Amino acid sequence: MRPFLFFTLLFFSSLTFAAQKKLVVLGDSLSEGYGVAKEAAYPALVEKKLHDAGKTEWSIVNASVSGSTTASAIGRMKWIFKSKPDVVLLALGANDGLRGLKVEESKKNLDEAVKYAQSQKVRVILAGLYMPPNYGKEYATQFKKMYEDVAKKYKLVFIPFLLENVGGNPKYNQADGIHPNEEGHKIIADNIFKVLKGAL
Repeated sequence: MRPFLFFTLLFFSSLTFAAQKKLVVLGDSLSEGYGVAKEAAYPALVEKKLHDAGKTEWSIVNASVSGSTTASAIGRMKWIFKSKPDVVLLALGANDGLRGLKVEESKKNLDEAVKYAQSQKVRVILAGLYMPPNYGKEYATQFKKMYEDVAKKYKLVFIPFLLENVGGNPKYNQADGIHPNEEGHKIIADNIFKVLKGAL
């Protein structure tokens, strides 16, 4: 084989291999992009930012499902991991909190999900969430600490609050006051990109 042809094939083989890196977003309606176009939701925006920053080997798959809770994490992971992702952004828990589910159960679900992902050699980035004060100070404090404890226990890359600078601000949310609008998703994408560009 001619040297030029050999190195050309090697180059394109390297590009093909590099393109296989995949990050899966496992979340609920906040990550799915409820109420906005798919391309306007933060997972799509983050992928564009990564590519613009030169990390073109990464693709982001948005596997989020509206209404899902932490209890769905392992079952969904077992299905999603068939595609052999490298990283999963775990962003579940909002519906647990809104339904007033026991923090202990939610924490157990997150714990088991992280253990499963790590057993499959899939890196986990954990995104935390806060509950509004009207759910009670004790519950809100326990809910926040739940994510901190799981992140610390498993030494995870941690995003303390998925909705930083968005949650509770009418300017960046839809009429329901819960789901981010397009401008809100842009802010979330900026926050997550700052973490991912150093973690990937």
